[in-house]
Amino acid sequence: MEVSEEGLPEWLGPVVRAVRTVAPRQLSSFLPPADGRGRQSAVLILFGEGPRGPELLLMERAGSLRSHAGQPSFPGGALDPEDGDPQGDGPLRAALREAEEETGLDPAGVQIFGVLPKLYIPVSSFVVTPVLGWWRKPSPVDAVDPAETARVFTVPVVDLTDPAHRATAVHPSGHAGPAFLVESALVWGFTAGVIDRLLHFAGWERPWDREKRVPLDWRA
Repeated sequence: MEVSEEGLPEWLGPVVRAVRTVAPRQLSSFLPPADGRGRQSAVLILFGEGPRGPELLLMERAGSLRSHAGQPSFPGGALDPEDGDPQGDGPLRAALREAEEETGLDPAGVQIFGVLPKLYIPVSSFVVTPVLGWWRKPSPVDAVDPAETARVFTVPVVDLTDPAHRATAVHPSGHAGPAFLVESALVWGFTAGVIDRLLHFAGWERPWDREKRVPLDWRA
């Protein structure tokens, strides 16, 4: 599968440069186990152009799922054998396939322009390859299977960088991490961590109040 930076909009330049140079430890302290354990998976970080400028595609997982229930996330999931080599372009195929299965996205309209280092989600033992795409030809998206996906939505980057929408999410275990209060959702965990780092290394981050804390049951 082709990874190409050709013909991207100018505003994506800072993201492209960040993807080229960022090191795994700059993204997360959770890196894949050295012994190769973990389930290979991929997510699609899809940038599009909306009415309010650049935006990201996200989805909210169904509340009945066994892992990460009700959590906003990038489209994605585990690699299937037909996706191919996990160390090659298997994650690229998986990211597009899962995005199509979950959101109805037409993969033909997506230009993959970069791949971030593999990261690790300890709670589910997923080794995740973040695949970055430009939504060159947007297609209609919606929750394909309500048993898996509660809803599909886009978030303007201007809202993600707005200090008023930023907070630190506190897990019942005491673990704290970056969060975004956008589109009636609390984006936290792995997804928020990756967005936070992308905004930072692209130079889009604005100063925000890191002492502002929200519990995961913030709607209660």
